[in-house]
Amino acid sequence: MFTQLEIEKLSEEFETKTPQEILKWAIDTFWPQIAMSSSFQTQSVPLLHMVSQINRNLLIFFIDTGYHFWETSIFRERLASEWHLNVLDLYRDSRWDAFARQNIRSLPFEDPNLCCYIHKVQPMQKAMKDMLAWISGIRRDQTASRAQAKILELQEDGLLKVNPMLNWTKEDVKRYMEKHNLPSHPLFAKGYRSVGCAPCTVAVGIYDDDRAGRWQGRGKTECGLHTEMFKKKDLSKLKDDFYMDISVMERRKVER
Repeated sequence: MFTQLEIEKLSEEFETKTPQEILKWAIDTFWPQIAMSSSFQTQSVPLLHMVSQINRNLLIFFIDTGYHFWETSIFRERLASEWHLNVLDLYRDSRWDAFARQNIRSLPFEDPNLCCYIHKVQPMQKAMKDMLAWISGIRRDQTASRAQAKILELQEDGLLKVNPMLNWTKEDVKRYMEKHNLPSHPLFAKGYRSVGCAPCTVAVGIYDDDRAGRWQGRGKTECGLHTEMFKKKDLSKLKDDFYMDISVMERRKVER
């Protein structure tokens, strides 16, 4: 719908727009082939609230990895119900079931990249296959890699990634939540300032970085949704990123 040059120009213009303005533009422009992803943690709440005010019919993908804290599942149900959100749960490809069950306890620790690929990246790739735009809640102040992101990012396959919250800081998030009296994730007050899957998330101290509790000691800061991993659709091109043997899954993909 837009050339790369037009996307770059719009992205620069949106640097001075509010998240609500960017969100409304994206929904109006790409409807109905647009969806949002959300982890339903505290940092996600403002964008979810904005969606509830702008268009509750927007499809919101929640990736159910099977490793979530019980509190996350409860919080997701609460917000979806109270705000009448259109939430769809995503699950891993069933072809991974036998492998995942055999390695259910060890996978997050022995091969976190493969675990994230199976349970997060691949399901999102499949869900976005027929979409024109993907709304994400990432912010520049979260990680070094996200600091380089743009509000509008055209993917290699033509999917446009829209990051309405990119310019916000955690203080902006806090102010918005206080202004609208929004709820926090149940684990937030216990030191879990960034909540992912239970095996890969720990509470952090008040002086620690918000994401210091994610994949602690595993040399990993991103699940893969917002990295080069998401852009790679061919499993064979990713196997060097994994420790475990996935040759069986490669054969199944070819056979299919």
